[in-house]
Amino acid sequence: MEIKVHKVQNGLMGKIEIPSDKSISHRAILFSLLMREGEYYIKNFSLGEDCLSSMKAVQAFGVGVEFVKNNDLKVTVPKELKVPKEPIDCGNSGTTMRLLCGILASKGIETVLVGDESLSKRPMKRVIEPLKSMGVNIESLNNDNKAPIIIKPAKKVRGIDYVSKLASAQVKSCILLCGMQIDDENKITSFIEPSLSRDHSERLIKYLSGDIKIEGNKVSVKGNQKLTPKDIVIPGDISSASFFIAAALIVPNSNITITNVNLNPTRRGFIDVLLRMGANIQINNEHIIANEEVGDIIVKTSNLNGTTVCGDEIPKLIDEIPILTVVALFAKGKTIIKDASDLKNKETDRIMATYTNLSQMGGNITPNDDGFVIEGGQKDLKGGVSLECYHDHRIAMSSYVCGLMCQNEITINEFEWVNISFPTFLNLFEILKKVKL
Repeated sequence: MEIKVHKVQNGLMGKIEIPSDKSISHRAILFSLLMREGEYYIKNFSLGEDCLSSMKAVQAFGVGVEFVKNNDLKVTVPKELKVPKEPIDCGNSGTTMRLLCGILASKGIETVLVGDESLSKRPMKRVIEPLKSMGVNIESLNNDNKAPIIIKPAKKVRGIDYVSKLASAQVKSCILLCGMQIDDENKITSFIEPSLSRDHSERLIKYLSGDIKIEGNKVSVKGNQKLTPKDIVIPGDISSASFFIAAALIVPNSNITITNVNLNPTRRGFIDVLLRMGANIQINNEHIIANEEVGDIIVKTSNLNGTTVCGDEIPKLIDEIPILTVVALFAKGKTIIKDASDLKNKETDRIMATYTNLSQMGGNITPNDDGFVIEGGQKDLKGGVSLECYHDHRIAMSSYVCGLMCQNEITINEFEWVNISFPTFLNLFEILKKVKL
């Protein structure tokens, strides 16, 4: 699907509710494979294709999933899981594949995990290697540490203290979910990371009455655990909200409100950096839902200043870096983003994809091995180009937001990749373009 993007003339105005959090949706449904028999409801489940991949995966193991209202699910956990008849198709979802590796590692159920062309190129050594050190029988079928992956029953799975060189919520979750199922409650599995990555798994394990211990950047779980089925309400996704926050900050005469957004401290790095840059952002109606902080975000057009983003901040906004570079183009002065080399291992190499698209539109941006240098001070960009999204939803959406500030129309090809996470993206932007206060 090819779309055209035009400069916004009269600002963005109005109130919207963003789709549900992708990370929490994945876990809310995948954790059904770790629960004792029973029923629970997931309210506001994400309908992005990635999360639907997780939903279909648990159904293949005999978990009952029923839509009861719009995107509310009734989940029925069976007494025993069944052996899937075919390989589990994880689609484009790295979260689905990596978390399933940990969940299935101690199940004694032979399973093959496959993905689409993009997912099949992404690195899986980061989960295969530590799982093998736990005694898990897991292999890459092509011996290249990538999908397809096969998991077979193991003789004995043991707990480990795993020190990770990478701050990764997916790797952390994988190891912890495996450790929870070791057939000995006295066996402890610990994961230590260099800086704190998003902690939705830890929060949900605790909410579902799991035994988990958190000490700074170290997380530990006991073996032989089953989680307790409880209803889970999922807030709006802050990563999805980031595109609207960015647009309201840079498009003149904008004033928007985004309701019911997840504000978990390990996820709100984007907002924290923007506040440091001088953003006019207010947070109202803060409360807790299913062990997660939630609130409403009010954003107005702002005069921003460049900044440096690096170190422990990176894991808290790794998914938002492409859209942060767009904002930086319109901030006064220079913005430097570094320590973000893992951007190369996403759906595409997001360093080169971001640089390519923004520079084609007229942005002054220089790529580095682990980030960017962005020269700000732009009033608008020239535009007038046709762009690729590289099969990456976040590149497509970041390019769209940048297009709102281009003098000439831009074209974005294969925009349907946005459906991976955000099927209603264009509809919500149309609302904000038309509403005038």
